[in-house]
Amino acid sequence: MNPPTSGFSVRPRFEQIVDPSPDELRERLVSEAVESAECEVRSTTGMVVIHVAAKKRDRWSPRLQLSLEPDEGGGTHVVGVYGPEHEVWSFFIYGYIVTGLLGTFSGIYGFAQMFIGEMPWALWICGSMLVIACALYLLAQLGQKFGAWQTFELHQLYQAAIKTS
Repeated sequence: MNPPTSGFSVRPRFEQIVDPSPDELRERLVSEAVESAECEVRSTTGMVVIHVAAKKRDRWSPRLQLSLEPDEGGGTHVVGVYGPEHEVWSFFIYGYIVTGLLGTFSGIYGFAQMFIGEMPWALWICGSMLVIACALYLLAQLGQKFGAWQTFELHQLYQAAIKTS
């Protein structure tokens, strides 16, 4: 399985069914992260989140969130999502919300202005919100490219944990 370090998705993800049980896989992931000393791990039942170590972490550093659910065949159904830290994710989600709301309402107001024969100045705001939303998306893609090597390292740690016997 290749790490999802390229592409245009905002939060790359993967799904896989592996042999170890969820608890055993969680233990393996925690021990691999502790051994590597390049990562920090937070673990609860059914969930493991692997972060780049604080000494190596930048704004664009990814984290790997793994959902571990029991599979019918006795193994584990793993769903992994690569994404930014919470602070960065919040910046982008609020940016999209604000630009989406302002763009929508200014678009409605601008078309209402056109309908009644006034100068539709609100459409300029709508267009600029579209430009800002595109800029946010491109900024997210740039951050992913800066963090591609760290994403690859997180994926290697995951691969090492599922191959441990």
